[in-house]
Amino acid sequence: MLVKEYRICMPLTTEEYRVGQLYMISKHSHQESEKGEGVEVVRNEPHEDPVHGLGQFTEKRVHLSSKLPGWARAVTPRIFYVTEKAWNYYPYTITGPCDRRAFGAEYTCSFLPKFSIYIETKYEDNCGDNESIFHNDKILGDHEVTCLDIAFDEIPERYYRSAEDPRYFSSVKTGRGPLREGWRELTKPIMCSYKLVTVKFEVWGLQTRVEHFVHKVIRDVLLIGHRQAFAWLDEWCEMTMEEVRQYERETQEATNELIGRVTPSISISEAEQPSATQSAPASAPSTPLSGDAPEFLHVPKDRPRKKSAPEMLTLPALRERSSAE
Repeated sequence: MLVKEYRICMPLTTEEYRVGQLYMISKHSHQESEKGEGVEVVRNEPHEDPVHGLGQFTEKRVHLSSKLPGWARAVTPRIFYVTEKAWNYYPYTITGPCDRRAFGAEYTCSFLPKFSIYIETKYEDNCGDNESIFHNDKILGDHEVTCLDIAFDEIPERYYRSAEDPRYFSSVKTGRGPLREGWRELTKPIMCSYKLVTVKFEVWGLQTRVEHFVHKVIRDVLLIGHRQAFAWLDEWCEMTMEEVRQYERETQEATNELIGRVTPSISISEAEQPSATQSAPASAPSTPLSGDAPEFLHVPKDRPRKKSAPEMLTLPALRERSSAE
């Protein structure tokens, strides 16, 4: 298990960010959903917690089969998706890693039962200087803290769009931007999204390297999504919560229709669903994936392979398809 804390500042108030986050996630998900792939919304419903009050629960499936690199498609079934379950009680999404509902978002994989991601999120109107926001008796030990700069931290070149670069974007409606060096100390208003991310990949021999690799992907996802939320500011800054919820519903319907409902040809066992099923905005857009296998996933030729390895990595349907070819 590898735990890291990410702090992402935005030139917004927390109330503005609430609308902008919903708009960004809906628009991004729709843009990425094509040819039966993308983000399918399974549930999006209000949820009331006895302690934290009225919130929102969402369950989404991020379909990835055709978007996987070649090395991953060789060992995964045709029906492959990541399930995201999110519980939001804005301006925070509950604490307590021992309770599944306490996480802002929970990600599980239809193909890898030993893989999961948990994200707890809190929002505050400051520049990311709250050093104790996640320090409580339920979180054991220290964790690495990374402050992400939406303007000056690098993102993968294939995801760069000049129109979404905060160093050049200037909002016509609010006058905010472009963001210059030191903007987090000088900009008003400013808020910070604090995310405590726990990655688990319980496979001997690969756990440490895979967990570090996943955190690198999460970092890129957070940067790309927050850059878009700021670059699209003029599109959503005048929306009310009711209007952005309506936009969310409309784009979800269009996205689900675009993806289509696909019946899995393999049996998939998922984590137990909490008794109260409701929905909240997803915490991040769909994960960008590179086309090349990370070097650490290549098994040395002279390394003895466990006898059970082929059974763990090759599904029956995949074996039948391979023998037929």
